[in-house]
Amino acid sequence: MVAVFFLNQETPKKEKNLIEQTLKKFHLVNHVRFISSEQALEKFKKDFPELRQIIDNLKTNPFPPSYEVSLSERALTSNEILGFIDEMKNMKGIEDVQFNRDWVEKMQSFSRLAKAVGLFLGGILILASFFIISNVIKLSVFARKDEIEILRLVGATNTFIKTPFLLEGIVLGIGGGLFSLLFLFLLAKIFPFYLGTSLGVLHELIKFRYLTLSQSFSLVGGGAFIGFSGSLSSLSRFLKI
Repeated sequence: MVAVFFLNQETPKKEKNLIEQTLKKFHLVNHVRFISSEQALEKFKKDFPELRQIIDNLKTNPFPPSYEVSLSERALTSNEILGFIDEMKNMKGIEDVQFNRDWVEKMQSFSRLAKAVGLFLGGILILASFFIISNVIKLSVFARKDEIEILRLVGATNTFIKTPFLLEGIVLGIGGGLFSLLFLFLLAKIFPFYLGTSLGVLHELIKFRYLTLSQSFSLVGGGAFIGFSGSLSSLSRFLKI
């Protein structure tokens, strides 16, 4: 995301340096680039060659110098950026700021909605995984009912009988977590190609980022915990020892 800060033509160098330092100090700014009036004019002629004659007829350069600021991805969901833009507008030497505030506010609203929907769907998937693993362990207990009776007769401890079922639930949970990682990997690699052909330029606004290493371990660890909890719940209800 980019914001452009247009300067007065007569802005002295001292004020330009102060503006540049202020922009660079803001933590949501990745890069600051100064564009002179001459550079802006050349860029316009290059991007819009059909309008070159109109600019030449003006005999003057209508483009002011500016600072082009590249903002981090966190700026889309941060309220700080709006306050920072308002402060910079009132700074001496700045004529105008090109920044789509309404678009940022809409993105913030969309981000909050997406988080709420994600938490809701995530809760449903966690509960579904819990009950699926619990039922699988229940079926395993019923299928091995005779074996369990024999183990009881030969003096097997409760821990010895329960451990294989608990391990089965953990393995199922880990397997589900690994499958989720594979599915997310394919989604992040393949789905952008579909977006590129169906949405055109809009696919630039939608970026797919794969999970970090810590997030991947958390997903697999969460799957193992759900598997353990589901199997423990099933054993407490259907395995009377």
